[in-house]
Amino acid sequence: MPIPGMRGMEHVGFTVPDINEACDFFEKILGGVTLYTAATDFRVDDSDWMTEHLRVHPRSVITEFRYMRLGNGTNLEIFEYVSPDQNATPPKNSDIGGHHFAFYVDDMDSAIAFLKENDVVVLGEPTSYEEGPNIGLTWCYFMAPWGLQLEIVSAPNGTDFDNAAKAKGEMRLFNPANIKETLI
Repeated sequence: MPIPGMRGMEHVGFTVPDINEACDFFEKILGGVTLYTAATDFRVDDSDWMTEHLRVHPRSVITEFRYMRLGNGTNLEIFEYVSPDQNATPPKNSDIGGHHFAFYVDDMDSAIAFLKENDVVVLGEPTSYEEGPNIGLTWCYFMAPWGLQLEIVSAPNGTDFDNAAKAKGEMRLFNPANIKETLI
């Protein structure tokens, strides 16, 4: 049994070296909207609260964190920390804890052209699946200025998996292009 009442992902949280640079990038490149700043200079200097609750160094300081929305996707909780034991190197996908965020686009070629016009580093050329359940999906990685790995995906005609699941009335992969209601 899952957690009682669990409905889905509410947000993804991650740490960046410069919160202004990160939010500007998400706004300019991905059309994000900064909703609010949740806290500034959050610290607990007289106990190990930070370690007990957040598993960070006890003298860590959350200099700021903000909530953002990107289209019809989940919320982003973006942190900027200062910590005595901070590792400033983002993990690669192959590292334990490595990750990337993927964003659906309607037109892969237009999206890549936009990224390049805005001096965003694009990794290689778009790759289209030729076998397996993802036939119909094309993807391409790009990088945020501070090293966060990002991806754009597109499947204008659906994927083999999604089309078969839809035909059978089964659960499909989440796809923001299929959302009919926006939370504006």
